Amino acid sequence: MSDNKDLGTTARRLAKVGVAVGGVAARVAGEKYLGLKFDKLVHATDLKEALGGLKGPLMKVAQILSTIPNALPEEYSSQLAELQANAPSMGWPFVKRRMTTELGDNWSAKFKEFSKEASSAASLGQVHKGVSLDGEDVACKLQYPEMDSVVRSDLRQLKLIFSIYKRYDKAINPERIYDELAQRLWEELDYELETSHMTLYNFMLKNEVTVHVPKPISKLSTKRLLTMTWLEGEPLLSVVKREPSLETRNQIALSMFRAWYVPFYYYGIIHGDPHLGNYTVRKDNSINLLDFGCVRVFRPGFVRGVIDLYSALKNDDMDLAISAYETWGFQELSQELIEVLNMWAKFVYAPLLDDRIRPIQDSKSRHYGAEVALEVRKELNKIGGIAPPPEFVLMDRAAVGLGSVFTHLEAEINWHDLFHELINDFNEKEVQKRQTQALKFAGIKFN
Repeated sequence: MSDNKDLGTTARRLAKVGVAVGGVAARVAGEKYLGLKFDKLVHATDLKEALGGLKGPLMKVAQILSTIPNALPEEYSSQLAELQANAPSMGWPFVKRRMTTELGDNWSAKFKEFSKEASSAASLGQVHKGVSLDGEDVACKLQYPEMDSVVRSDLRQLKLIFSIYKRYDKAINPERIYDELAQRLWEELDYELETSHMTLYNFMLKNEVTVHVPKPISKLSTKRLLTMTWLEGEPLLSVVKREPSLETRNQIALSMFRAWYVPFYYYGIIHGDPHLGNYTVRKDNSINLLDFGCVRVFRPGFVRGVIDLYSALKNDDMDLAISAYETWGFQELSQELIEVLNMWAKFVYAPLLDDRIRPIQDSKSRHYGAEVALEVRKELNKIGGIAPPPEFVLMDRAAVGLGSVFTHLEAEINWHDLFHELINDFNEKEVQKRQTQALKFAGIKFN
């Protein structure tokens, strides 16, 4: 009976997604072939409402796309950025069925306490608070049913969305973006892999006293259930609304900067999902880093490329800039394309190049980089567009996502000093050595 119910729910869900995506196709076709104009903002709002009530990867992809510059027109990005991870949670009968599937009929005997109400619900699963038999507070992240089928279906819909977008906007060829997002989404369904990622981050951030990472509890975890230590904290936006002092906001921003970039510059590894729901603030203003489903391992040479581009912009060294872009995987670099890429790079690197205390962006806009991204897309359309390398996608997304967080915090910091603390002793061979050690500790293979 429950299987039929789940199948019925999935069918209704796919129908809803199909209508939403079909609406995009029809309106774009009408504009392209019949000369009919439609309001992109109105339609983007409709699409957001259609996706907002859905659990599954399409909502997560929408959130990701909203933070990748130029991946979607601004009208769509601004609306999809409002999609929240906290969708309505599944009820207790569902939870009991899923927990029985993962831990067996006597699953409740493995906990002293287990909350019937979800503490949070997101696109791929929901979290329940419990107490282990050892008396430790734990968080149980339980994946929704049939997510393999949902991912497969949603990726087909995403490919259709990308193909439609490609017809009327040539700025960004989304094919390799699709491949990267698809690979990351499949990984996010594997909670055993996420357990390894969590172990990896505990290792890499062990010396960061203002950053906290939960510890996985293997005996209460499976491929679709991840149990970890519970970390108390307050959502970041709630902290911002209380209007704390600039000193407090700067303290939080500093911790977040190091939480993301110590792993990158020291180990060549990055947390690829800087969503506001993936970190909380503790009473002492240190932060909890959460959700390790989307983690990207880079070649140390890619990290060198990030630093080389910084030096190229600082010293106006065109040859070094070209070398950096080629290291990342950009191809067919014409003079015009390099100038457009540098337009975006100068914006992203501006706080790092500017040796003074300042906000992350000088503009008063709450949408980090929106104006620059729009101008870049216009210029890319003029020269025939670009296909971003897969490795570049999550790195760029992390930079923009964090920039958006720092904008919300209204932090004012010498970003130049923070950056140089991390890169002054950069050594590619040492990064490779540390990366190998960290991945071995976590039991992760990287080719």
